[in-house]
Amino acid sequence: MTAPTLASTVHAATTYAPARSRAHGPTAALWHAVELHRPPAEVDGACELTVCGSLARVAVDEQWPTVARDVCPSCVVLTS
Repeated sequence: MTAPTLASTVHAATTYAPARSRAHGPTAALWHAVELHRPPAEVDGACELTVCGSLARVAVDEQWPTVARDVCPSCVVLTS
C-alpha cells in the first residue's frame, strides 16, 4: 500500500506545498507556500495558513517552488 502523493518540495527537513490565494480588494491572487504538518491526504485542496500568514487553497497537483510569475515574495524568502 502506498501513501497518497502530493507534489511538494522538501527543504531543510520541511515539506512545502504551493497554495493559491484569492484576490482580495486591490491585491492580486498569488501563489504561496504552505508548510505541511499533516499527511497529504488531509490537505487535499483545503485552505491552509501559508508561511507568510495568508490563507490559501493548497494545489495538490503543483510543486513548490512554483515557476509562476505571480508568487508571494515573502513566501519565497521564508522558504529559501
